[in-house]
Amino acid sequence: MTSAATTGEGRVRIYDTTLRDGMQQEGMSVSVDEKVRIALRLDELGVHFIEGGFPASNPKETAFFARMEQERLTNAELVAFGMTRRKGTRAKDDGGLRVLADAFTRTVAIVGKTWGLHLSKVLRVSRDENLRMIDESVRFLVAHGKRVVYDAEHFFDAYRDDAAYALRCVRAAAEAGADVVCLCDTNGASLPAFVEHAVVDVVGAVPVTVGVHAHNDSDCAVASSLAAVAAGARQVQGTMNGYGERCGNANLVSIIPALQLKMGRPVISPSQLERLTETAHFVADIVNVALWAHAPYVGRAAFAHKGGLHVAAVEHAPQTFEHVDPAAVGNEQRVLVSELSGRGAVLRKAQEIGVEASGDDERVSTVLKRLKEREHRGYHYEAADASFDLLLRGEMAPREPLFRLESFRVMVEKREDGRAVCEATIKIHVGGERLISTAEGNGPVNALDTALRQAIVRTHPRLADIELVNYRVRILDEAKGTGAVTRVLLDASDGERSWGSIGVSENIIEASWEALVDSIEYGMLHSTGYET
Repeated sequence: MTSAATTGEGRVRIYDTTLRDGMQQEGMSVSVDEKVRIALRLDELGVHFIEGGFPASNPKETAFFARMEQERLTNAELVAFGMTRRKGTRAKDDGGLRVLADAFTRTVAIVGKTWGLHLSKVLRVSRDENLRMIDESVRFLVAHGKRVVYDAEHFFDAYRDDAAYALRCVRAAAEAGADVVCLCDTNGASLPAFVEHAVVDVVGAVPVTVGVHAHNDSDCAVASSLAAVAAGARQVQGTMNGYGERCGNANLVSIIPALQLKMGRPVISPSQLERLTETAHFVADIVNVALWAHAPYVGRAAFAHKGGLHVAAVEHAPQTFEHVDPAAVGNEQRVLVSELSGRGAVLRKAQEIGVEASGDDERVSTVLKRLKEREHRGYHYEAADASFDLLLRGEMAPREPLFRLESFRVMVEKREDGRAVCEATIKIHVGGERLISTAEGNGPVNALDTALRQAIVRTHPRLADIELVNYRVRILDEAKGTGAVTRVLLDASDGERSWGSIGVSENIIEASWEALVDSIEYGMLHSTGYET
């Protein structure tokens, strides 16, 4: 593996530890192939260092490093991770350090202790022995041609407890030849002002690059990282989407644009920054953790506007309610349609579907009236862009539906062996032809979906590309018990784009059918080869 990672004077360098520290998040695990895919995508984003983990800690890590040795990174440098030598062992005899010395990566990172409490209660070594462990470990790796990043674990707790000893630890690493000493807020206890104060002290005490590695237990990891840069830190460690154990790590997805767009510290190119949203969603998909819709910069709702006055404002001056240009981070402005919407929001949506309309168009008034009536009944179009698209088209650009329903029937059978089997039969008309389809499913909605697809997939083969990816139910008036109105939200995707649809009824099956039909209608409407 070769690399083009650069180190300009004063430049802030991004160190991604998603594949190591991020994987400590509860319930998170990825395969070797998935780790490689994430690493390559991070390289495309332009991060400077990618921490891959400890090469010999388990077969997966060994296989990952073997794979990465064959890959060519163009922007990033892969980093192998380990720790200082064990107490009572010489550096050259420590198996972990030998693995790092033999690793193909030019840069290695080792973590060492700093806090007196940790030394006495956990590691059970003297302060002098700890300093020797740091010194000898760094010197051993430097002697083997490695560039060393020294992670000072619990640095800020140590600095709060005994600043002089904390500084001795990072000086020991620097004097032994470490290129970077990284100050870790390991338990996320520190607030930004304290972090800034400590970083100023360290920057003045060591002649090497100072980094910061913050955890988010106090919900300050991003703020603390930015404060550290303001104080002189030149390396920022974190993870994509803030993944990590407990409350997570500093979120690089927020840190990168904040450095670049707000602090004037360019860390990646503008074209790479435009891939930020895409990359955040890609990693979220790989690790199978849904990205929060309201995530800053990259969330689906990050630049969404709902209130009529807000929509009017962003039409004339987007910066009134958008702190950065959405396109700069690869996101886009969205106008949400709800009972709070005005004519501007409806006109904007009409333009998006290619319908010309003016503010005094009677069709706009009709759409607003229907919208507010339906939201009063329990519809929620903010989360159902597909259903609103179809509602708008129905009033402003009428078209023939994909099919016409004659009837459907769903049966649920509980069998003696304990299994529950659902069967759905639908009767529909497609292009003048009456079709009947029956299918079983693991639930009534799945059975209806399967039966509908069976009936129309020959006429519309692109339907096979549409997949339902989420199904959510909300009871709107719980006091009515089983007679309550039910709202069903469906999310679907064709592999390139995703959309949401909605159904509302006192009958959960009817609500589900409505959402299902809207989802398929919308997906086919935007599919190549289906226009009416």
